[in-house]
Amino acid sequence: MAVRTEALKKMIKGRRIIVAPGVFSPAVAMSAQRAGFKALYFSGAGFSNLLGLPDLGITTLSEVSKAANDITSKVGVPLMVDVDTGFGEALNVIRTVKEMRTAGAAALQLEDQVLPKRCGHLEGKELVTTDDMVKKLVSARDAADGELLVIARTDARAVEGLDGAIERARTYEKAGADMLFPEALESREEFSEFRRKIRMPLLANMTEFGKTPYMRASEFEGLGYSVVIFPVTAFRAMMKSVGSALKTLESKGSQKDILSTLMTRDEFNELIGYDEYEKADRKALDAARRVGRARS
Repeated sequence: MAVRTEALKKMIKGRRIIVAPGVFSPAVAMSAQRAGFKALYFSGAGFSNLLGLPDLGITTLSEVSKAANDITSKVGVPLMVDVDTGFGEALNVIRTVKEMRTAGAAALQLEDQVLPKRCGHLEGKELVTTDDMVKKLVSARDAADGELLVIARTDARAVEGLDGAIERARTYEKAGADMLFPEALESREEFSEFRRKIRMPLLANMTEFGKTPYMRASEFEGLGYSVVIFPVTAFRAMMKSVGSALKTLESKGSQKDILSTLMTRDEFNELIGYDEYEKADRKALDAARRVGRARS
C-alpha cells in the first residue's frame, strides 16, 4: 500500500492540482475512479451521514478503518481518509495511524477541534490547544513512518481568525505535518493569503452550502494549492436522486417514468466487473469436473 502513498506524494509535487471527490462506499469509489479521478477522499461527513448519523465525530475507529479498507480493496488510486480528531488523544492517534496503514490509506487527516467536533462550516466549534494538536501530529508522524501522509486540518479561522489559523499552520508544519488543510476560509483573498504565508502543501475544501465561496479547481491551482476536495457532493447528489425516485414510486406506484435516470443492471455489473466473477466461477466448476472425471 506504500506504493499509493508514493503516488500521492508524486502528484502533490506536480504542477497540476489533485481533485479528490468525497467517497463513502466501495461502489461510489469505483465510480469516481471510473470517472477519471486520480485520488479520492474518504469523507467523515459523508460516511457518518450514510449511517444516518450527524457529523459530530461519533463514528468509531473500527467503523472507519473497515470502510476505508473496503474502498482500497476495490480501487487502485490513493485514498485520503478523514479520521476527525483521531479517535482520542495522542496514544489513540498512534493506533489510528496503524489502522489506517493496514486499511491501505495513502494519507489521513487530523483536525484540531475538541469533541464533539462540528462540521467545519457550522457554528459552535471549539479548538484543542496548539500543544495538544502538536502531540497528536508528532504521534501520527512517528507512527506513519513515512508510509502514510499526515494532513493537519485547522478550524481556527472561525475561532481565532485568519492570523490565528496561519500561526497554527506554521506550528503544525514544524510538528511534522505533510500538508495543511485550512478549513472554512471565507474568500479567495483568504486562500491567497494563506498560500503566501505558508510554504507547505495546502488542501482546500470546496464543499457546498458553506462559508467558502464557490471556486473551480483551476482557481485553487492558480493560487498554488496542491489538493481540492469535494467531500459531500456525491453523497448529496445521491440522496437528492434517491429522494426524488422514492417520491415518484410512492405517488405513481411505478418506476417506469424514471427509468432514464437509473443506472441499469448492465451498467452496474460492468462497473463492478460482474463478468470476472462469472469467469472465476466457471473456471472453478470446470476444474472440479476435471478432478471428478479423473477420480472415476
